[in-house]
Amino acid sequence: MMTNPTGRLTQGQFSFLPDLTNAEITLQIEYGLKKGYAWSVEYTDDPHPRNTYWSMYGNPMFDLHDAAAVMQELHTCRAAFPQHYIRMMAFDSTRGVETIAMSFIVNRPAVEPGFMLVRQEVNGRSLRYTTRGYGANQPEGERYKG
Repeated sequence: MMTNPTGRLTQGQFSFLPDLTNAEITLQIEYGLKKGYAWSVEYTDDPHPRNTYWSMYGNPMFDLHDAAAVMQELHTCRAAFPQHYIRMMAFDSTRGVETIAMSFIVNRPAVEPGFMLVRQEVNGRSLRYTTRGYGANQPEGERYKG
């Protein structure tokens, strides 16, 4: 049974939905701003499930209260990295810690090659499994050239 029939990377909210439009992204940003969240834009060309630390584009927008300004940051990131994964992150700092309250992908490469399951035999009859992205076969910066 296939658990992800779309073959798309599924991380964060809205992963199984079609790509969000700019208007839908703006609505999510406005929702987060009303809750007091600070937004950040991050990108990567290695979206391995355990790679939770993507590169940050610009600085976190802690004192920003305008969705249009957040969208401008997203547009400049998309222009700089059109074939990378880009996600929006919302931080909730109301309890004195930076907790991720929202996270969703807003940009994907034209082709998503997916992941392979790698089986390794270890001591005795034990097996160890891990995943490896097919895109990781190319050097950083050369992945997902469309």
